[in-house]
Amino acid sequence: MAALIYSLCAFTCLIAFVLLLRSWLATRFRLLFWSALCFAGLTLNNAVLVADKLFLPDIDLSRWRLGIALVALLLLLFGLIWEEE
Repeated sequence: MAALIYSLCAFTCLIAFVLLLRSWLATRFRLLFWSALCFAGLTLNNAVLVADKLFLPDIDLSRWRLGIALVALLLLLFGLIWEEE
């Protein structure tokens, strides 16, 4: 059951990334770009979570996951702060 939930979280972040990227390509609104980058990072974070919990249970990847999530959220924060419109 956990594998299904982890995979659905990763898939949901991937769908959000794709939709935000498509919207950014259509409108070139910069906040959509930063949001898409954030969700790309969150997708990577969830993929590492799946690898950590399911495929590599003996190796602790929690620091990598937290680092990836921090970078993803900092990208979004940067976009929110520097957005001029």
